Amino acid sequence: MAAVNDMEKKLAEFKCDTNEAICLKLVRFQEDIDDESTTFHPEYSHQLFGDDEVSFGYKGLQIQLYYSAGNLSTLFKVKYTARVTDKFDCVEPDEVEGKIREIIPAGFYCNTDDFISVLEKEANFKPFGSLQHTYKVHNVEAGEDLTYQIHKVDISCPGFREYHERLQTFLMWFIETASYIEVDDDRWDFFLLFEKYNKDGETLYATVGYMTVYNYYVYPDKTRPRVSQMLILPPFQGEGHGAQLLETVHKYYCSSPKVQDITAEDPSENYVKLRDFVLVKLCLSLQSFSSEKLLQGFSDEMVTEAREKLKINKKHARRVYEILRLRNTDMSDEEKAREFRLEVKKRLYGPYRKNQRELAKMQKCLRPEELASHVNQMDTTLQHEELEKSYQDVLVEYRRVLERLAQAVSPTAVTQSVEPLGAEHRQTAERSPCR
Repeated sequence: MAAVNDMEKKLAEFKCDTNEAICLKLVRFQEDIDDESTTFHPEYSHQLFGDDEVSFGYKGLQIQLYYSAGNLSTLFKVKYTARVTDKFDCVEPDEVEGKIREIIPAGFYCNTDDFISVLEKEANFKPFGSLQHTYKVHNVEAGEDLTYQIHKVDISCPGFREYHERLQTFLMWFIETASYIEVDDDRWDFFLLFEKYNKDGETLYATVGYMTVYNYYVYPDKTRPRVSQMLILPPFQGEGHGAQLLETVHKYYCSSPKVQDITAEDPSENYVKLRDFVLVKLCLSLQSFSSEKLLQGFSDEMVTEAREKLKINKKHARRVYEILRLRNTDMSDEEKAREFRLEVKKRLYGPYRKNQRELAKMQKCLRPEELASHVNQMDTTLQHEELEKSYQDVLVEYRRVLERLAQAVSPTAVTQSVEPLGAEHRQTAERSPCR
């Protein structure tokens, strides 16, 4: 038994957390390669290394995936300080290199010198597609306004297919249920976000993030763009780029009479928060969402104007209404606060009302003992408690949106001032809005 325990301890020394072992970089300058401050790590690696996100067989494992900042040319190297040997009977190290090769496209570099020579050609890289929006963000650390551009592109653009193959590898590390898309379907639209910067008098571009949108057919002659994937790369998170990207995409589709509305595929909590902010900001310009009309309740006029002018569906328009209603409600006034609470709870009560209808049907077809178990599950007191909790959770979400909105619409907020974020803040920034 002691020998077994000793063996387990020795084997444990050869286990590595793959989220820590994988080192990612967006390299602009040669010195970035050895600069630890430019390294970032995955949030997820389970799709390649299992639910435990552990690799066995190495000590000091480091998997280097370095990308040139613009064209995303890739340097891939695996390093370690020790590896299991034949003295461990029937134990083989994980095929780390093979697993990574499964998701990165061919054409990567394994030699640092070769990668450096590619960096020298980054000035030749220009963003794909057509320019949709340009904006500036003031960076406190750099002490200057940084310029960003959003481009719309489709897969037919020369060179974009290969670029996209490299770009989508980041999904595996930052979207929990990520998968690659079939790019040959011409219903896909791609929106790319770049930082525009200067190096030795030349204009260069760095990849910041992107979004994919699939245009579904809606009978008889409409389309419904559905956001499928969205990612702002970690070095740029927390700077408002997600909102800029989503708002630009919304405005792009709003100009088309063929678009029914804009939706998202299985949106994450972060995406819902981002969408709330963007849609509320856009709806501030609609007459039907004026302060006077908000206090009159949710109306068909709101639904129609939001759909026709901003391609917002009824469900999302209702949520925007509630957020703006809160903005225009004095919650210190007991009666006004009560009116708002009842207005929100009326919507939240929908699922419970459905349960009551189901109970009425059950009473006609279930035996008494079967009915009793279902009645217990639909206990009225419990429903009221859950309803109140749902309301309080919604209130917290809405207030966060309004806090961000207040900063965005402030008269002094001409450009956004951004300070570098610590790792603890990056974890909640705009990341993978769609799962």
